[in-house]
Amino acid sequence: MAATTPLPECGDVDVLRGKLRELLRFLRKAVPIANAHTVEFYTENLWERFVEGSPDKVMEALRSHALSLEAAPARWEERPLERTGENSGGSDFSNIFCENSQKLVNVEAFALAAKYYSLPYFGVCTPLEQVLVTLHGNQQQRPGSEVKPDDFMNAKKSHEVQVMSELIGSIADFCGIKQVIDLGSGKGYLSSFLSMQYGLKVYGIDSSSVNTHGAKERNRKLKKHWRVYQTRSRAHSGQAIEKAKEGTAQEEQKGEADIKERLQSINDSLTNEDKGSISDSVLPDFTDAVTSDVTRQMENHTASLPQRAGSFLLENRSTLSNVLPVDAIRLTASATKTCGKLSEEHEERKKMVALKDQARESNESSIYSPLTSYITAESELCDIITDLEDCIMVGLHTCGDLAPNTLRIFTSKSEIKGVCSVGCCYHLLSEKYEKQRKDYTLEMWGFPMCQYLKEEGWCCGRNARMSACLALERVAVGQGLATESLFYRAVLQEIIKECYGITECDKHVGKVYSKSTSFLDYVRKSLKKLELDASKLTEEMIMEYYEKYKPRMNELEAFNMLKVILAPCIETLILMDRLCYLKEQDNIAWSALVKLFDPVKSPRCYAVTALKKQPCFQDEASC
Repeated sequence: MAATTPLPECGDVDVLRGKLRELLRFLRKAVPIANAHTVEFYTENLWERFVEGSPDKVMEALRSHALSLEAAPARWEERPLERTGENSGGSDFSNIFCENSQKLVNVEAFALAAKYYSLPYFGVCTPLEQVLVTLHGNQQQRPGSEVKPDDFMNAKKSHEVQVMSELIGSIADFCGIKQVIDLGSGKGYLSSFLSMQYGLKVYGIDSSSVNTHGAKERNRKLKKHWRVYQTRSRAHSGQAIEKAKEGTAQEEQKGEADIKERLQSINDSLTNEDKGSISDSVLPDFTDAVTSDVTRQMENHTASLPQRAGSFLLENRSTLSNVLPVDAIRLTASATKTCGKLSEEHEERKKMVALKDQARESNESSIYSPLTSYITAESELCDIITDLEDCIMVGLHTCGDLAPNTLRIFTSKSEIKGVCSVGCCYHLLSEKYEKQRKDYTLEMWGFPMCQYLKEEGWCCGRNARMSACLALERVAVGQGLATESLFYRAVLQEIIKECYGITECDKHVGKVYSKSTSFLDYVRKSLKKLELDASKLTEEMIMEYYEKYKPRMNELEAFNMLKVILAPCIETLILMDRLCYLKEQDNIAWSALVKLFDPVKSPRCYAVTALKKQPCFQDEASC
């Protein structure tokens, strides 16, 4: 067990329910904005329905708010943002939303409230560094820091895989576990990295056979890249050893003289018959001499040779094959042949033994098995994985209901000792209390999971869940919304409604905008895709719609910025629901929300992490 201090606390279930209660008070007022569909912006006159004031003033207020936060970052403990109702028992936000019309009247207060009710400021997240220090025992020693797999992953995926693998590797080491199940493994990047870099036995399960087949082929190619990194790492190890040797040149010379003297003694003692096959009792003496010499130097220079789990640098100093190059075992035969002329047969035999040992070690420590299976909360893992043992269940950007089902499987299966799940695609979650889903017969809904939100009968709505996927941090650094494409789609909806009498349509336009050269071209291609008669509209008619709504594009931009600002609050609700669900389970020792990724690189950056109660750390992990 690596930890000597209790795992960091993030509050018990009662504390989390109290914060959920506060969050719901705000969202009851604000979520209608998130649930408004941008496609219907002009047809439903959304600006007039939800916002008081001009779009220019709204954008000015948002910019002013952003600048003020840069000067003085918001903190949950200091939140003078709403008027407290005397009889409401909490915040009524009447200074943000008009009591009669429910319109947004105070944009700065709205933005500040959204900031306070988002995960970075809500006081429910556990810092990654704090978790790693407890699990791994040393904040400065991070496994995997020597290897940068940028050559075979894009920058986003490389960032995600390296950071998440470090946490998973630390959990595995903490629990003494070697098996990992990666749900929704997709192309297998995380699974491959965990197996190769951390020596874990990984089963990557994906519902797509195409993904599984591709993952197998990709894993084969990755192994070739990995050999290059291993070679570089060994070269780095050799350089470190040589540097350490500079201060002990006299000791080395003496050690080499001793080895040569011993070899000469061995050679002199060999008879003509012995030269064909050297005794097994002689070789260990030589091996021990080399091992002892190198190990002694390493122990004298520990500071220059960092040790960490999961790295390729000198993982086991007591094993010769981990210290010297791959063909180091041949040094025995080669050196002895120089002095005693060992037979070629014996040298080849020793070479084969070394290669077999290397292959066996590689196979045992770096196993990744892609499997194809559709996973639900009721899935029996033992039917999918024949050698299922104590393991950790993980998922990197598991889509829709797979993320909550991962947590349900974790809590219900005794073999799964830990979980680390990063979800995505909130719009694909199934909601128990969503109106259009009442005819569904699901027993396990994606949302809500925790008892408190079930008792509240809370429903976000698909558009709000879609809004939760918006990336505030990316917008803040200039990677903004595609305002023009959204504008094109909203005006098209007005054309469809007025010219074709259609208010609802099952067909979708899709990515027509990216293939269009102008608004006119966009409308023509969209009507064709929707199977509508484009001959009803002349070019002049189409362009009249464009000219009519172009002056109001700023309304659409400002409204979408309000949705972007609100997005983290809805994500907070979804993730806190999952955390509260874990807190409600009796067999969980510790659970937390941990921010893993840079949100600009990877907007869905929070991991739901938990450990089961076990004798090995039950006394030390506190919840």
